[in-house]
Amino acid sequence: MAQMSRYNQVDLFGGAITSSLPSTFADVSEIRQVPDNQEVYLDKDGFSSIVIDILERVEKPDFEALQFHLRDIVEEDAGETKVWTTGAAHFSKLPQGTPAYTLFATSPPGFKQRGRANEPDFVGILLTMIRLEQQKTDIIVAVNVPHIAGQYEPAEVDPEKSKHGRLLDAAIQHRQKLMETFEIKDWDLFVQE
Repeated sequence: MAQMSRYNQVDLFGGAITSSLPSTFADVSEIRQVPDNQEVYLDKDGFSSIVIDILERVEKPDFEALQFHLRDIVEEDAGETKVWTTGAAHFSKLPQGTPAYTLFATSPPGFKQRGRANEPDFVGILLTMIRLEQQKTDIIVAVNVPHIAGQYEPAEVDPEKSKHGRLLDAAIQHRQKLMETFEIKDWDLFVQE
């Protein structure tokens, strides 16, 4: 049985938000520039990433908005991206009744990735959206899991049969821990100018 990842409490957006993230994930802003509305953490022991975006609220019904954000992430591969599951999500430390939704999708490697070293066979995407209507904000959390030949066992992964394999099982744990610990400490982060 794989060893459970340990988690560290992390300050996001200057401490306005806190959450527990895997201890093997490093803050990408320490090595390259990241937009102010985004936090990016990359697994030092693999290829997975966790990206948290604070975006303008998409004025569409909830699952349409979630699909809109997914299309924005996968860009030119939107037509080849397959959504396997969608559902409601619960963030333990957000105000009661805060709407949140999640989906699991797979996408081919991005056009810019094709032909490069370590090109993934596909990327598993665990996408979660928190809807903050009063703040006119959608918070998007994407756990991206590239599946690169030699790094996973293809026979263990079959989304159609809910077989996720080791990499996606770990990502599902990371998402669950994030939903349990994600807390907004400073709501002024969302003040509209």
